[in-house]
Amino acid sequence: TLSDEEVIATLTKVKGIGEWTAHMFLIFALQRPNVLPTGDYGVRSAIKRAYRKRKLPTPAAMEKLAKSWHPYCSVAAWYLWRSMDGEIEI
Repeated sequence: TLSDEEVIATLTKVKGIGEWTAHMFLIFALQRPNVLPTGDYGVRSAIKRAYRKRKLPTPAAMEKLAKSWHPYCSVAAWYLWRSMDGEIEI
């Protein structure tokens, strides 16, 4: 089984597939539990709102914040997406 990093490296070699697509593939197709989609606008917006930040967080800031979410960053991302839909409050 390839690691998440190996899957990302393999997929992003294909023209037109970037890190965001690779993250979504890991989360939804491979059901990997610990993927933080740092390039996803919805997740970035939800973090901005939930943590009352003035600006969208950078990928580095997201990684730092998400350390306590390990090994369930994919689950956290799902809840962040739902919070933007108004389905849940965080």
